[in-house]
Amino acid sequence: MELNVTRRKFLKISGAVAATLAVVELGFDDKTARAKAKELKISELKPTPTICPYCSVGCGILVYSNGKDVVYTEGDPDHPINEGSLCSKGTTVRQVYTTEKRITKPLYRAPGSGKWEEVDWDFALDKVAKNIKDTRDRTFVQKENGYTVNKTEAIAYMGGAALDNEETYLLSKLFRAGLGLTYIEHQARI
Repeated sequence: MELNVTRRKFLKISGAVAATLAVVELGFDDKTARAKAKELKISELKPTPTICPYCSVGCGILVYSNGKDVVYTEGDPDHPINEGSLCSKGTTVRQVYTTEKRITKPLYRAPGSGKWEEVDWDFALDKVAKNIKDTRDRTFVQKENGYTVNKTEAIAYMGGAALDNEETYLLSKLFRAGLGLTYIEHQARI
């Protein structure tokens, strides 16, 4: 006699047997399990929906925080893209915030220096703004071959996958129309 059991049938039978044993033999009580679930550390926290920052898919994530720390993250079951599922990177997104290796202050390496040093935010933002302005002023081209182009090819902008459509639109307008950048790219295309 040949036994023709597919993988799917095997898993269904195994699941049914395990559930039956859990209820009958092991005395599994679903009411006790539900009562214990209410004691979970996230039961009193309100989830904040967000988008995964890794790839360009834009999966929805629910972030549970207590005001001081990210306690838990999970896939958003109401999100139309991932419907609650997450890849391995999205599952561990909490570590981006909670790791002790996270850099929380800007670092600056002076020209010719071999080491990075912590600086305050005002210094870092002023330095970035000054470098952008100096580079743009030095390399700005108003006319090329008789045509008005108002551009600089010395600065490029790379967008991130965590940006939504509205943010991407505004940033592209800022860098293209405001600063005259021609090299504007988005991580989703790479």
